[in-house]
Amino acid sequence: MSEVLNVEKLFGENVFTLGKMQERLPKKAFAEVKRVMEHGGELDNATADVVAKTMKDWAVEHGATHYTHWFQPLTGITAEKHDSFVTHPDENGKMLMEFSGKELIKGEADASSFPSGGLRSTFEARGYTVWDITSPAFLKEDATGVILCIPTAFCSFTGEALDKKTPLLRSMEAISQQAMRIVRLFNKNTTATKVTPSVGAEQEYFLIDRAKYLQRKDLIFSGRTLFGAPAPKGQELEDHYFGVIRERVGAFMKDLNVELWKLGVTAKTQHNEVAPAQHELAPVYETANIAMDHNQLVMETMKKVAERHNLRCLLHEKPFAGVNGSGKHDNWSITTDTGMNLLDPGETPNENIQFLLVLACVIKAVDTHADLLRRSASNVGNDLRLGASEAPPAIVSVFLGTQLEDVVRQLVETGEARSCLEGSTLHTGVSTVPDLPMDATDRNRTSPFAFTGNKFEFRMVGSSDSIGSPTTTINAIVAEAFCEAADRLEAAGEENFDMAVHDLIKEYMTAHQRILFNGDGYSKEWEKEAQRRGLPVFPGMIDSVEALTTDKAIRLYERFGIYNRAELESRKEIVYETYVKTIHIEAKTMIDMASKDILPAVMRYTKTLADTVASLESVGADSSVSKMLLKDTSALLSQASAALEDLKQKEADGNVQKKDARKQAFFYRDEIVPAMEALRAPVDALEMKVDRSFWPMPGYADLLFEV
Repeated sequence: MSEVLNVEKLFGENVFTLGKMQERLPKKAFAEVKRVMEHGGELDNATADVVAKTMKDWAVEHGATHYTHWFQPLTGITAEKHDSFVTHPDENGKMLMEFSGKELIKGEADASSFPSGGLRSTFEARGYTVWDITSPAFLKEDATGVILCIPTAFCSFTGEALDKKTPLLRSMEAISQQAMRIVRLFNKNTTATKVTPSVGAEQEYFLIDRAKYLQRKDLIFSGRTLFGAPAPKGQELEDHYFGVIRERVGAFMKDLNVELWKLGVTAKTQHNEVAPAQHELAPVYETANIAMDHNQLVMETMKKVAERHNLRCLLHEKPFAGVNGSGKHDNWSITTDTGMNLLDPGETPNENIQFLLVLACVIKAVDTHADLLRRSASNVGNDLRLGASEAPPAIVSVFLGTQLEDVVRQLVETGEARSCLEGSTLHTGVSTVPDLPMDATDRNRTSPFAFTGNKFEFRMVGSSDSIGSPTTTINAIVAEAFCEAADRLEAAGEENFDMAVHDLIKEYMTAHQRILFNGDGYSKEWEKEAQRRGLPVFPGMIDSVEALTTDKAIRLYERFGIYNRAELESRKEIVYETYVKTIHIEAKTMIDMASKDILPAVMRYTKTLADTVASLESVGADSSVSKMLLKDTSALLSQASAALEDLKQKEADGNVQKKDARKQAFFYRDEIVPAMEALRAPVDALEMKVDRSFWPMPGYADLLFEV
């Protein structure tokens, strides 16, 4: 019988929670920490020293020897530099373990060695990590030992944000300030003081055997298979989705849950996803910056736990051609500190005027800044799945469902919504199964930005991506819409408020109803309709990059202090550079695999075929089958060889254009990517013909079905 887990006792044991602070800190110090967490400001030096010592003592009790400022640079992953607690020994030679408030609050990292988009040069190295007091410190346990991790923001010496966390924290303050203006307009006597965005980030991933992974250079260097013929079976039977979890995978999931629960991550749901070897983990929603930190921990922990089980966790958006790739749904909502969810429609949404205004503002925000939302969910891997009938379309639209769409229609057509569609009853026809109340609307899995009861689900985010940029973008664009609405309503005055809010809701919904779409986002008809409506269409990652620095975007971000122009320009440069570097690595990997592994293997096979033909003919036997196979294989070999030489030449040409990141990125997209596809096609065809014993790497059947 398996060990009984006490999850309640286990949960958060490696986290320096608020409860642990309250137990260990003097009352005055704890009150000061709470004040700063809830209202902002800085800890005084004395309190910071007390908190640091208490945190260190707790960590050392759990075996910690080092601490690190754990931050999230623009690589999209996390970074850490470990410092031990040891200091100079005293006069008797006794080692002292110390950790000061200054060390807790501020650290230093080499800012020039992380992506900065020109904000930092090699000779300008200084960058600062600054404690995010609202995200709890935690302990990492692995072969390195026990490390106290302190979540931090990362900024340059000149003050620009060099990470994902700083803009997110700025955007959280912006939306809180503007949303509170809306709350106070509708609730004069509210005791609420802030509005907090919450996120639940669903995480999809693949698990494959580690030994097979190590035989694939493409998986090692790029995270996806650059070659690979389809297995005889894929996801056609739809038998993997929610299917029985295999023992080996289940053992991984069990250990993963334990590790995450210890870290305070509310791992809630686990199941098989649509593609073979694909799975999903979903947490309970939490404050946006903590959700971002936890999602990074989820991805890191998945990789670490997989190694223990001789597995490899793949977080790439499209590790295998021909089966579904992986995404990450960013479930976003906003709630006051008194518990009011501003996206809760209530029983009669047509009568909930505050909700209708909030909804109208969100619709306006998404329509106005659809280009920025598309950009926020873009990366190289996501180009391989967005719009491919397995993930949301590359065109941003909003799904409201039948009930709310009908309310919007009434408001637009008549200026008021007198009725609201009711949910019906599900009759199963089985006497022992109860009838169930049905929702008033269905779900739409093809919608990029879908309302799902009391939140919006941004479904375009890639599985390997940080949720920092998408969440920052949503916060920012909605903050702007709230601000403009509040300006109008405050100017109208109390005596004209009811009419002003009525007119504003109708105006916003009428002006921005083009973004609403409840139909099939995969259809060609929607692409044409979206263009007819004037919605922005960005087929790929680099098509949307310029959206970062339009006048509209700069006004938005500078207005609320989320990004300045230099920070936006730097991120644009980083996106272009990342695209080029990623495709460059993939192209070089294909060249290496084809040159050193695949073509030599095929040549050995063709020699065997040629020897077989000669042997058969020497004894007068029929060699027609062997001849035909030799002819077909040789033709594909020649095609692959020519494609390989073409890719080598184009890769060399692409390297010449390093001075212009944008021009180089488009060259890689328009020239290198097609050349890579041209090489893959004959190689995948060869895999279907060459004797398995000659093929130099595991195929899709081995990778997807042997875990």
